[in-house]
Amino acid sequence: MLFRLVRTITIACVLPVLFATGARASLPATAPAFLSVREFGARGDGRTLDTPAINRAIDSAAAAGGGTVFFPAGTYLSVSIHLKSNVALYLDQGAVILAASPRDGFRYDLPEPTENDQYQDFGHTHFQNSLIWGENLENISILGPGRINGAGLVRDGAPSRDLAKGANASLKNKPVDGRAPGEFGYPNAADAVEPGWGNKAISLKLCRNVIIRDITFLRGGHFCILATGVDNLTLDNLKIDTNRDGVDLDGCRNVRMSNCTINTPRDDGICLKSSYALGRPIVCENITITNCQLSGYIDGSFLDGTYKRGASPTGRIKFGTESNGGFKNITISNCVFEYCHGIVLATVDGALLEDVTISNITMRDIVNAPIYVRLGARLRGPAATTKVGALRRVKIDNIVAHNVSSHQGILIVGLPEGKGTIEDVTLSNIFMDFQGGGTEKQAAREMPELERGYPDPGPHGATSSWAVFARHAKNLTLRDIEFRTAKPDARPAIVLDDVADAALIRVKLPASAESARENIMLRNGATLAP
Repeated sequence: MLFRLVRTITIACVLPVLFATGARASLPATAPAFLSVREFGARGDGRTLDTPAINRAIDSAAAAGGGTVFFPAGTYLSVSIHLKSNVALYLDQGAVILAASPRDGFRYDLPEPTENDQYQDFGHTHFQNSLIWGENLENISILGPGRINGAGLVRDGAPSRDLAKGANASLKNKPVDGRAPGEFGYPNAADAVEPGWGNKAISLKLCRNVIIRDITFLRGGHFCILATGVDNLTLDNLKIDTNRDGVDLDGCRNVRMSNCTINTPRDDGICLKSSYALGRPIVCENITITNCQLSGYIDGSFLDGTYKRGASPTGRIKFGTESNGGFKNITISNCVFEYCHGIVLATVDGALLEDVTISNITMRDIVNAPIYVRLGARLRGPAATTKVGALRRVKIDNIVAHNVSSHQGILIVGLPEGKGTIEDVTLSNIFMDFQGGGTEKQAAREMPELERGYPDPGPHGATSSWAVFARHAKNLTLRDIEFRTAKPDARPAIVLDDVADAALIRVKLPASAESARENIMLRNGATLAP
């Protein structure tokens, strides 16, 4: 037993020295398969393309039955890295994988052909045009305190088409099931990139047993992490400061996301989707998101500690817009939102959104609706099978929001004429203070239905109430809630429009509003529960 303990300690102490010297041949036969990319020819000088060496190291580990590919300190210029089953990548402190730019003559893997490109945008449709990608793999990890810098990735198609001297005709919006090009608002031709360009930092398709932990990301392209059809995924202690989406979980199940900080000023922070990219609707289910922070500072200013604020930040936790397969059995807790959008729960492409709990959320400086719940009829999917879905059984509890924009309050919007009703939504233990200052003109405004529109608070415009606007819902409960405004607001606090059996229990409004009955308005047959 003593000999075994001494032998284990000796190997553990010797391994770091061996990685630094590249002396792989001297490792004991019983040592773990821990392979340095330097041994396979990687320079790590930030100028030499290290992709061939990195992929050789991954292939070698996979051929041995698995192991860890180690990146010591250095900057590894790369294009598409090919993950393999039973292989981990470990980025040491000071190690950077730097995405190469096609402007310098480097080329990423081509976007693979697909027959399912009309129902979601280019970024969701193609997976291989990425910095790091894997398909149909199991038991893979990307670990360590190092960094992935997506400097050479693009957030949309414009940079690639600058070199191509105009958009390729194949990238334009096309008719979908006989419907007019662009009728859905997506696919967005502006997001399509020319062959050879990369637009995702990490892309995983139909993988199982995946861990991504401790990595820092800077500017990850269209998607910093795109997981599509991934089962049993752990995301932990990630720092993401990017120029578009942070993490997209598309048709994934059994996901645990925790302790992540995501700064995304120009798109969504954490986005759950259920697109048609795999040729069938796949539900996004059994998801936990906890102890995360979302913000909308100028990209790069989170990691450098300057926290600069620009105009119209995004950043948020969002369900949708792609919603063919639906969302169920999801919990979000203990998250902080700073200078960004709020929470969006949207199903507009024919699927169920059900059994969701959200709790213990704090928000500051929210620039539009702090909570947006939307059942719509965009129905972007095969026309023969895509019908209106349902949104039900959602509990949102223990929310504190400070300095919410005066433009919009909480929005809960279903479909008119019985086409689709939001059911059984409860908001409880909430304190929100709004900027106020709404006008009588806004109070008189007729809110548009936008049945087939893009599901985002923005197109709705200024709400005709300052705290809550709910339409086409039933069994809506507001319990133990306080709303305030920093400045007087001429709009009613709460408008319920075609809402059946609403319950308002211990809802506290400013003293001037409580004394005026018109500050809780019932329209178009809205009723309160007995």
